[in-house]
Amino acid sequence: MNWIICVGCRIFQTVMKYAMYVMPWRTPELIEGEDGLARLAQKLKSENYRCVLVVTDQGLAKIGLHKKLTDVLEINGVPYALYEKTIPNPTIANVEEALEIYKKAGCDAIVAIGGGSAMDCAKTVGARVAKPRQSVEKMRGILKVHRKTPPFYAIPTTAGTGSETTLAAVITDQKTRHKYPINDFVLIPDYAVLDPHLTEELPQNITATTGMDALTHAVEAYIGHSNTKKTAESAKCAVRLVFDYLYRAYEDGHDMEAREYMQEAAFQAGAAFTRAYVGNVHAMAHALGGAYRVPHGLANAVILPYVLDRYGKAAYKRLAELAEVAGIAQKDASQEENAKLFIDEIRAMNRKMGIPDKISGIRKKDIPVLAVWASKEANPLYPVPVVFGRKDFRRLFEEIMEEEA
Repeated sequence: MNWIICVGCRIFQTVMKYAMYVMPWRTPELIEGEDGLARLAQKLKSENYRCVLVVTDQGLAKIGLHKKLTDVLEINGVPYALYEKTIPNPTIANVEEALEIYKKAGCDAIVAIGGGSAMDCAKTVGARVAKPRQSVEKMRGILKVHRKTPPFYAIPTTAGTGSETTLAAVITDQKTRHKYPINDFVLIPDYAVLDPHLTEELPQNITATTGMDALTHAVEAYIGHSNTKKTAESAKCAVRLVFDYLYRAYEDGHDMEAREYMQEAAFQAGAAFTRAYVGNVHAMAHALGGAYRVPHGLANAVILPYVLDRYGKAAYKRLAELAEVAGIAQKDASQEENAKLFIDEIRAMNRKMGIPDKISGIRKKDIPVLAVWASKEANPLYPVPVVFGRKDFRRLFEEIMEEEA
């Protein structure tokens, strides 16, 4: 990458790092435990909302998991309207459909139940309510909403995205297939319900990829240049929990201790990256999600070790520290050796849970555009160990793609 552009990125990142100390950070209030949905319903009733928009996704609607929420809303007499058409990698069309239901029903609060897709859709609906004359596309980037959104309650049914604690929503333009983040403090949920029983029926592959999504959030936050003492502790906590409990949750979905700790891992990782940012792994994953609808957790899981390898010595110290946190560091090994051991262990975790080491469906002719999208998202915002240019991203997309038939 041109050194002038690289220096410009670093200056921007440094300014943003120190600006964050005066920004209006907040953490969602937590409702934890098996009776979390009932307590949420009581909270909603006490607020006397005219109507609550419930946003969920097609997968949850198909198995009826969202009814655990709507049933308690009905029992408690909380009026609600339902949007259940959110797709993986939610689109602007999803947002506009949900917004129309919100307006027609006279809603004044939003509840999302599901994974990151439902929460991203719901957050963006809130942004559109706050700024009805501004399109979703014009909200992309940093601090483009900056108006009070409707009260927002997040109920994760996966343990990975951490969206229940973050300021980010990621949306896909269905026309261009471009996926991009919207980042604003007003998008941080007001309340988050953490009930491990809601993740009990997750299929093994979703448990695996969402868990590796949480690990990616924690690792990218920890090795980035905008890390703080607080984000470092949150990231290390998440890494330790993922290494200790993800495979247990994968092996036995009814292991409630593992499920509970994986929810905590996702929350802590989300808390870390919402302040310290993510990095080049996410820039690539978002490009693939928009272009081919590759599930976000799967993309992150596959891409993570490739990007960490490419960082080389710039990330060895931090990765060696994470190897120690994960309990896999060798006492007499060098930083480089322990860093590589950590990367190797990520690959081993993927293999153990049936996650492939390549992504199918990538077309070589699309790679230049994917590289442009990834570069535009990453630069100058993400404070990564090594700034990647378009050529770097092209090489990485070529490395992770399966051979075309």
